[in-house]
Amino acid sequence: MRCPYCREDDSRVLDSRTADEGAAIRRRRECQSCGRRFTTAETAVLSVTKRSGVSEPFSRAKVINGVRKACQGRPVSDDDLALLAQRVEDAVRATGAAEVPAGEVGVAILGPLRDLDEVAYLRFASVYRSFDSLEDFEAEIALLRTEASLAATDSTSPDPDSTSDFATAKDSASADVDA
Repeated sequence: MRCPYCREDDSRVLDSRTADEGAAIRRRRECQSCGRRFTTAETAVLSVTKRSGVSEPFSRAKVINGVRKACQGRPVSDDDLALLAQRVEDAVRATGAAEVPAGEVGVAILGPLRDLDEVAYLRFASVYRSFDSLEDFEAEIALLRTEASLAATDSTSPDPDSTSDFATAKDSASADVDA
């Protein structure tokens, strides 16, 4: 690593620590030539390949700016957007690829955005998926309603792992017989 003071290439690592929740490594270094100390940060680069073929580093700020337009006028805070961008980056990094197509980033945005705000999700999806007609919106709204009703049904159905009243009564009866 080149010293920022004397530009010499020879430096020694004094200390290494993880930073940014494990996404980066912070190193404290000492220049062997001038003796001055400096800090460096190392991160794994995640690149996004655009449709044009141009590759650029992943940017949470770009995710936030794109989603912010869809969230205009909605009760979504900057903290919510920052958390969404973190979830998107985590999902994209979880693929294990160092370079991902921009389309995968868009897909990774859809899920967390739907959880955050359905209206903002519809706005974003309409642009991202190029909705051409009212039928496209109606189909997406129908899908959202179906998923919501399924989720409501799942939350009201009994937990298969819990003991039912019948099982408890049966166990009590068998205990009485054994005694």
